[in-house]
Amino acid sequence: MSEGTHYFWKQYEDLPEGIGYGRFSPEHWVTLAVLALLIIGFVCWFRRQRPEGRERIMVSIPFIMLALECCKDLLLLSQGHFNAGYLPLHLCSLGVFLFLLIAISRTAKWKGVFGEIAVTLILPGSIAALLFPDWAHLYPVWSFMNLYGFLWHGLLVLYPVLCLTQRLVCPGLRHIHYDAVFLLLVVPPVYLFDKAFHCNYMFVNWPSAGTPLEWIASITGPQYYLAGYAVFAAIVILTIYLLILAAQMFKNA
Repeated sequence: MSEGTHYFWKQYEDLPEGIGYGRFSPEHWVTLAVLALLIIGFVCWFRRQRPEGRERIMVSIPFIMLALECCKDLLLLSQGHFNAGYLPLHLCSLGVFLFLLIAISRTAKWKGVFGEIAVTLILPGSIAALLFPDWAHLYPVWSFMNLYGFLWHGLLVLYPVLCLTQRLVCPGLRHIHYDAVFLLLVVPPVYLFDKAFHCNYMFVNWPSAGTPLEWIASITGPQYYLAGYAVFAAIVILTIYLLILAAQMFKNA
């Protein structure tokens, strides 16, 4: 059995140190390029489907993602590695539940509300995770957890793009309270869970190394990290809305 195959199913606790490939390495850039081509190809294929076919795809993807996450958790359980750190409490993990709400919502209004949150929160958060994967230094390229991480976040990027393609959402700055309400509902309980179980979901306890959050923490210091994080999140959300507005103005010009 080759070394790559031997390590494929193992978790980072069972892997030797230094086996990861690192962020912004050639392997990372190639993976991002392949993933981008796959997403673009899928969107092009999706646009050629009949309306009923597109609707089936929009319903199927969230359930496929939920099944994938369950399979990953079963693997972790079988290896004795599942713990409080693998719960679906990161923003990206919460995305699949948001997608499920989009899929099962019966009215265009609620599809639009959940879809806009997906576009303005889940989409940029997932792109950030792909650019700064916190698993890159832990796993070799050819490993289940590395490939799963890119597949999962690729789907988290794809689905909001499909929402836009389907015109399920019409994002506008007047809807920014959707994001505010969502964050007010999910961040406080996640913060309390993190404190109780010494986890770092949504990176509210400390920043992920090598990311913009670490830069923010270096400016604010630990005492004001959460305040700086909140300001940064608000700036990102506003930027997303301004980019959408610019794209809409360019399209209508």
